[in-house]
Amino acid sequence: MASGTGSSPPPETGAPPVAAAATAEEKLEQAVEGAEEEEDAFDIPSKNASHDRLRRWRQAALVLNASRRFRYTLDLEREEEKENLKRMIRAHAQVIRAVFLFKEAGQKNLGESYSSIKLETLSQRFPVDLKKLTMLNRDHDTFIFQEVGGVRGLSDLLKSNLNKGVSPDEDELLRRRDIFGANTYPRKKRRSIWRFVFEACQDLTLVILMVAAAISLSLGMATEGAKDGWYDGGSIFFAVFLVIFVTATSDYRQSLQFQHLNEEKQNIQVEVIRGGKRIGASIFDLVVGDVVPLKIGDQVPADGILISGHSLAIDESSMTGESKIVHKDQRAPFLMSGCKVADGYGSMLVTGVGTNTEWGMLMANLSEDVGEETPLQVRLNGVATLIGIVGLSVAAAVLVVLWIRYFTGHTKNSDGTTQFVAGTTGVKQGFMGAIRIITIAVTIVVVAVPEGLPLAVTLTLAYSMRKMMQDKALVRRLSSCETMGSATTICSDKTGTLTTNKMTVVEAYFGGTKFDPCDNTGMMCTSVTALLIEGIAQNTNGTVFRPEDGGAAEVTGSPTEKAILSWGLMIGMDFKDVRSKSSIIHVHPFNSEKKCGGVALQSDTEVHIHWKGAAEILLASCRSWLSTDGSVQPMSSSKHREFKKWIDDMAMSSLRCVAFAYCPCEPKMVPTESLDKWKLPEDDLTLIGVLGIKDPCRPGVRNAVQLCSIAGVKVRMVTGDNVETAKAIALECGILDTKDAASEPIVIEGKVFRDMSEAAREEIVEKITVMGRSSPNDKLLLVQSLKRKGHVVAVTGDGTNDAPALHEADIGLSMGISGTEVAKESSDIIILDDDFTSVVKVVRWGRSVYANIQKFIQFQLTVNVAALVINVVAAMSSGDVPLNAVELLWVNLIMDTLGALALATEPPIDNLMKRHPVGRREPLVTNIMWRNIFIQALYQIAVLLIFNFDGKRILHLQNESREHADKMKNTFVFNAFVFCQIFNEFNARKPEEKNVFKGVTNNHLFMGIAGATTGLQILIIEFLGKFFDTARLNWRLWLLSVAIGAVSWPLAYLGKFIPVPVRPFQTYFKRCSCRRKPRQDEEQGGRS
Repeated sequence: MASGTGSSPPPETGAPPVAAAATAEEKLEQAVEGAEEEEDAFDIPSKNASHDRLRRWRQAALVLNASRRFRYTLDLEREEEKENLKRMIRAHAQVIRAVFLFKEAGQKNLGESYSSIKLETLSQRFPVDLKKLTMLNRDHDTFIFQEVGGVRGLSDLLKSNLNKGVSPDEDELLRRRDIFGANTYPRKKRRSIWRFVFEACQDLTLVILMVAAAISLSLGMATEGAKDGWYDGGSIFFAVFLVIFVTATSDYRQSLQFQHLNEEKQNIQVEVIRGGKRIGASIFDLVVGDVVPLKIGDQVPADGILISGHSLAIDESSMTGESKIVHKDQRAPFLMSGCKVADGYGSMLVTGVGTNTEWGMLMANLSEDVGEETPLQVRLNGVATLIGIVGLSVAAAVLVVLWIRYFTGHTKNSDGTTQFVAGTTGVKQGFMGAIRIITIAVTIVVVAVPEGLPLAVTLTLAYSMRKMMQDKALVRRLSSCETMGSATTICSDKTGTLTTNKMTVVEAYFGGTKFDPCDNTGMMCTSVTALLIEGIAQNTNGTVFRPEDGGAAEVTGSPTEKAILSWGLMIGMDFKDVRSKSSIIHVHPFNSEKKCGGVALQSDTEVHIHWKGAAEILLASCRSWLSTDGSVQPMSSSKHREFKKWIDDMAMSSLRCVAFAYCPCEPKMVPTESLDKWKLPEDDLTLIGVLGIKDPCRPGVRNAVQLCSIAGVKVRMVTGDNVETAKAIALECGILDTKDAASEPIVIEGKVFRDMSEAAREEIVEKITVMGRSSPNDKLLLVQSLKRKGHVVAVTGDGTNDAPALHEADIGLSMGISGTEVAKESSDIIILDDDFTSVVKVVRWGRSVYANIQKFIQFQLTVNVAALVINVVAAMSSGDVPLNAVELLWVNLIMDTLGALALATEPPIDNLMKRHPVGRREPLVTNIMWRNIFIQALYQIAVLLIFNFDGKRILHLQNESREHADKMKNTFVFNAFVFCQIFNEFNARKPEEKNVFKGVTNNHLFMGIAGATTGLQILIIEFLGKFFDTARLNWRLWLLSVAIGAVSWPLAYLGKFIPVPVRPFQTYFKRCSCRRKPRQDEEQGGRS
């Protein structure tokens, strides 16, 4: 931000600490300020706020329309009801299972009553009963399961194939949905626009105005007749209904946007095998009979039975409420929808979908989306409360003064006669006068209490979230949009985020020889090639599908797996044939801590243990190496250095280095029991070879990193890859300068950082730019250390183990393509294309949210101050107000709903990324905004009060009748006031820039609202005079009204040359209160 508004980033290490230079008095002030901030009810954390904190601000807020104000906030009572309902459904399921286990223990023949499936009574299409299938899923009844012949028998009944799945034919899938149900649950019916109209009607001030209008209408028609007596009350009714209609329409549009975004969040993409081919599908498209592969981090997408798995562990806490990991095998094959895969991999047969699952029952009962308040929204409730208290006080003062003046005979009619004469004026007429004064006072409250101010946040967030979807970012938590604008550092993954994630093998070292080209394995003997291919085909989560028509093979899996499998095909691998020649005994899944994964294979005569993973880590475990002729050679120190040099050379060429190793194992060494607890041998390995995999930088990443640097956001790379590979990619992306590349701690290994003390980590953490060979725990430690140094940290992550760091960070960014469901659920924003440039766009949008709210606040406060002061001064001095109730309602509509629509939907500008991040404690109303508000409000008050008190002379209305002259003068003041707001709306677009018109034509909504407001104002003055109690203006007065409004443009331009202090205006008041509090404490200490 410009001077006076910026928030400097946390000081770099090496700068003299502020605390050392601070005096004892300043320290005391800081402590008192900190205590004050903690006591502020309208200050909540951006993540994981407690219900007590959320209740405090609700109790402290001044609210006139609770149903509207709290619509997009968390419903605390309903949240408690949801938790109780979850517990009840979980308990219900557990009780049923307990009963079945009890019966199973006591009755051997239980299966006869429950599992005798009579084929003749079942569906002709599928010989299995939906009710019994649901019982099988819900009750985990092993008798039914064994009776139908286990998973293979159940697959036959469901007419599915355990290897190929169901047919991908649409008619077949539709038939299954019709019989077994769809994998969806009932959604809450969308609220109609009439619901929003009803909520808008609940505004206390509008209710009072409608009551006053009804009284005015009935008394007016009784005293003046039906023809003329309905105008006063009718015009207020019309204005109130216009406010209600516009407000309800705006709120309805917002709700549709939020509903669409919520549907996007729930649409999880899963892998499914259909017709023997792995394809991606929406979770809503799954059908009973589908075969679904599962891997670590996935959500179990439906109820099902385990077909096969290796080290498969499921976190069932979402269903049972107990954070216990349950291991799944053929003895415990039942999988529950909504649970997460904590470890291992496998495949499942879908047996229950939608509301036929416990998860579906739970979601059907909890299908209502709840709101979520953001820190900015809560702070604006605080601002609205403060302004509202001032407005209510002013309105009360106006009410009292006008009543005193009215009932003491000091209020005149337009013809000069006294409005109320004690003992002469009739009761009806006196009551009408009192009601008119109440109407004016209540309307001042409508203008003074900015009820729409907190809702402007939801408006700009809804707009930003919709636009961010187009920029490939799906927002899961609203508050992250705001927090991203304050981010001071981004800890980014390398693979797939900074690089394209399109990997290819470009170098190969096997048998102590470099292959050129990399797939030229002709010099290797057949046995070595066969051993290598066995390791590639079996030690993988990927698959190779060869179409029956002989087309090109389709490879699936992670980008690294796909690259290795594609290279395997190039050297002659027949994936299906190789996998059929040996069976997998046990699997050690790839672990991000150890950076490698292993598999034990049983062939006809022998057992092989194959390992694959980070090259330098596997090399350290190898005691021998395999030559091209098939002989095993000892790993001498010179040969170790030679392999290490190859790995380092590849890493410095920005290649990912993956090594293959194996060791033979005696069949007798394989345990016959508790196989899942067997620890595969990993010390005495034989190195087969090393592959170098190229993953090029994404185009545009270098520019994005440079843009972050200009914006005061430090980009740090955190990767599990080799430090040399990380360093090479960081140089390529512009994260590292050439001069910094060699020095530590700028480039550091995860283990080194992990082994440091907490104090040592904090000392160097701000210098770290690249962290290589990092584990998820290292990433978590980095985030915690940066946060302790005062940084607002954004972190990218894709793996299940990244969840703690994503949760701990101020903003967690998960990857939409490579990210697991566990990572996505722990994140705040999902980057749909995994691209770092999309992360930078999120920063831009985050800053835009904050900037747009500030524009709206500046605009609204100017209208508030001007309208209040003009009405108060006029009421106190003359007993009448120039802006009547209907006019003030129109001003409120311009200021509240239309102003929010125009200013809260401004697209982000490039200048936003030239400012420092917005400090979390930075005041919403900056010094620059106070200057702009003061200049504009002072101008409007001065000019319009001059015209209010001396307008007849200035406008040459002396020759007109008093009644007509007063009406013309008041109409002119109203017209000039509205045009001041229309022109000032342009100024509010650019609070800091002198050129307020830059890019204005690109915002069609802003131009449309400005044009519509002008058109409606002309309509009001020229054609709706009876309703608004206005007179038609001649062209000279129109020109003068527009000219008065237009002066705000040059005034704003000149005002921006006035310098403002750097220190926020509000802190001067805090300093005074801080000094008073210590003195009070000293006095109390002296007395004690």
